Amino acid sequence: MPVEISLAEVQGLVGQRVGLSDWITVDQTMIDAFAGATNDHQFIHTDPVRAAAETPFGGTIAHGFLTLSLLSAMNYNCLPIIREQTMGINYGFDKLRFLSPVRCGKRVRGHFSLSEARFRGAGMMMTSYDVEVEIEEEKKPALTATWITIIQFDPKDRPEGV
Repeated sequence: MPVEISLAEVQGLVGQRVGLSDWITVDQTMIDAFAGATNDHQFIHTDPVRAAAETPFGGTIAHGFLTLSLLSAMNYNCLPIIREQTMGINYGFDKLRFLSPVRCGKRVRGHFSLSEARFRGAGMMMTSYDVEVEIEEEKKPALTATWITIIQFDPKDRPEGV
């Protein structure tokens, strides 16, 4: 369960791991739903028999973008809740790399370290997280990235002196 912190505490967490999500099982139903939503029906994702016969994966694998999209659920599951936040904005990613495929049936979880937090304007703080999606019982992560977000808050809630 995420802890609640104040906006004034965020910058003090830079350089620290601030979240480890629960495990999420990536099953064929999830993969097929993502394929339908994105119109990406490549057989390595949607045809277990063919993927087992024609790929080195032994079956289907999740789309890299599916794994990436799970970061939102992982975020809500484990990152601190900022008391003064009125809205969060996904600003994008830097250094995104897909390092290892997520095989169907595997579980993944997110590791989040706060690498930067700086105020931008009167009512915004930009944060950067170094994220890694771990695959259960695998040495290499599914992906690594720097995730940039913006915390929106009422300017009257900005800590003094910053």
